[in-house]
Amino acid sequence: MRKVFTFLLLLPIYFYRNCISPFTPPSCRFTPTCSQYAVEAIKKHGPIKGLYLAIRRLLRCHPWGGSGYDPVP
Repeated sequence: MRKVFTFLLLLPIYFYRNCISPFTPPSCRFTPTCSQYAVEAIKKHGPIKGLYLAIRRLLRCHPWGGSGYDPVP
């Protein structure tokens, strides 16, 4: 069941990375990018905690937020 939820959460991220992201300029302030961070977090921590970490990271990614290297814990 966990693999099904993980797959369902990764589908929109892969869609964004392959279909939307190539048409927008690179603007992520962090390394790895927010989408790569989300994929790593969901794969490493599972769908619930991984989604929580990804959302928390997206909320920090704004002009007044931090920047730099921010790996998945």
